Amino acid sequence: MKGKTYINGLLLSLQFFTTLPIRRELPMDAVHLRAALRMFPLFGLLKGAVYGGAFYLLLEWSPLTVLGNAFLLWLLPIIWTGGLHLDGWIDTSDAFFSYRDRKRRLEILKDPRVGAFGVLSLIVLLAARFIFLYETVALADSRIAFILMLIPFYSQTITGLLINGVPPAKQEGIAYYFQKGKDSSLMIRYLGWLLAAAAILVMTGWTIGLFLLFTAASGAFMLFMRRSIMKNFGGITGDLLGAGIEGVETYLWMIVWLLVSTGME
Repeated sequence: MKGKTYINGLLLSLQFFTTLPIRRELPMDAVHLRAALRMFPLFGLLKGAVYGGAFYLLLEWSPLTVLGNAFLLWLLPIIWTGGLHLDGWIDTSDAFFSYRDRKRRLEILKDPRVGAFGVLSLIVLLAARFIFLYETVALADSRIAFILMLIPFYSQTITGLLINGVPPAKQEGIAYYFQKGKDSSLMIRYLGWLLAAAAILVMTGWTIGLFLLFTAASGAFMLFMRRSIMKNFGGITGDLLGAGIEGVETYLWMIVWLLVSTGME
C-alpha cells in the first residue's frame, strides 16, 4: 500500500470524525478504508497532541483561573468532533436503558428524538468529565500533557479493533461502511502503534508501568464493551462506536484524575 493511500486514509478519518474543513473528494474504496483503519491509532495520537498541547499551553501561559482552563479543555473535544460522538452516547443510552429486545433497541438507535435517559446520561457523562478535568488541572503540572495524548490514542485504537472484529448490527451506517476495509493483520499493526506510544511515554520521562496500566485498563474496557454490544445489540453501529469513544475517554480521564489526586502520577 502506497504512502499516498495512507495519507488519504488519515484524511478520511479527519473528514469523517472532526470538524476540520478537509475539502477534498477522497477515494472511499476498500483499500482506502483499510488504510484509514490502519491509521486510526495515528489519528488518535494527533487528536491527543491537540488535547495535550492545549493542556500544556493553558497550564503554562493562560491568565485564566483553574475553572476557566478546565472549561476550555472540557469544551475542546466537543468542538473537535462537532458533538458527533455525544450524539452516539445519547442514542445508545436511550436504546440501552429502554430494556427492550435487540430489534427494538436498534430501532431506538435510529430514532432522531432524544429521550429522558439520553439526556440524563449526557449530563452525568459531561459532569463527570468536567470534575476529572477540573481537579487534574488544579493538581497536576503541565508535564502530564504527554499522558493525556494517550487518551484519544486508546479510544481510536479500540474503535478500530471493534470495527474490525465485531459484526455489524445492520447492513447500513458508518460502522458497516468502514468494515469494507477490514484487515486480518490489523491487530499486529496496532501492536506496532502501541510500542511507538510506549516509546514516546518513556522518552518523556514516564515509567513503562504507567503505559501498562493504561493498556490494561483500555483492554478491559474494550472487552466489556464488546460483550455488552453483542449481548444487547447483536453487533456494532456508528452510534455504539461514538458512545464507546466517549465512554473510554471519560474512563481514562477518571484514571488520570485518580492518579493525580492520590499523588501517584
